[in-house]
Amino acid sequence: MGVVLGNIIAIYRRELQTYFVSPLAYAIAGIFWFLAGLFFVLILLGPDGILAAVANYELQAQRTGIAIPAIDVPYEFVKAFLDRMGWLLLFVLPILSMGLYAEERKRGTLELLATSPITNWAVAVGKLLGVLTFFVTLILPLMVLEAVVLSASQPSANLAIPLLGHFGLLLLAASILSLGMFISSLTNSTILSAVLTFAVILMLLFIDLVAKFIGGPIGAVLGHLSLLQHYNNMIQGIFDTSSLILFLSYIILGIFLTAQSIDAFRFQRQ
Repeated sequence: MGVVLGNIIAIYRRELQTYFVSPLAYAIAGIFWFLAGLFFVLILLGPDGILAAVANYELQAQRTGIAIPAIDVPYEFVKAFLDRMGWLLLFVLPILSMGLYAEERKRGTLELLATSPITNWAVAVGKLLGVLTFFVTLILPLMVLEAVVLSASQPSANLAIPLLGHFGLLLLAASILSLGMFISSLTNSTILSAVLTFAVILMLLFIDLVAKFIGGPIGAVLGHLSLLQHYNNMIQGIFDTSSLILFLSYIILGIFLTAQSIDAFRFQRQ
């Protein structure tokens, strides 16, 4: 067990170092922070943002003299921001995952990994943890901004919902990256890997629409596979063990399929 853990850590460190020396990774980080910051400002302070909507709502109430229920502004802000973040991941994460194995194929180092004493499972887990850690470094500055905004709310915001929402964001990212890693192991083209990952994730996000069209037991099963449905539940503060199981299933499935893909590559070489 200690040897396997040591192998995972070694692959993890190797993979993480490649991101922090890659110009592409820094370009992705810059674009991600710019778009996320733009969403942050528009949702909070924009003409159609949360604060403007609440101010108009209260103004109308004063004019009509009708009492209005209290609005949980921190909750509405966090829910709207994490919703935009979920859509942003659809475009950013396929680019992060496209080179996990495709670059190894292109450089000819995949055969060394496939024939090394390190198990394919350890390699896949190490690579996934590396790219997931890089993603965490992308969202940490945004979480600091959210904490500043939430600290100014009166009364104090309930932190349980934001924490659950960010946990859901992390699970969604891990699911997308795991499936993207498997797709990357099938080709030596990083562009093709990114396009295929985007298509697969888009299908898994909107599969609930197909499920509603089909209906019946089959539709119910397909609807349960929707990443978007379970993610929306978590950012709304709804914790369901079925959502946790679904995300973990996608993560494990991606790791398993990646290991099988590298086993098939090793068999072809032999």
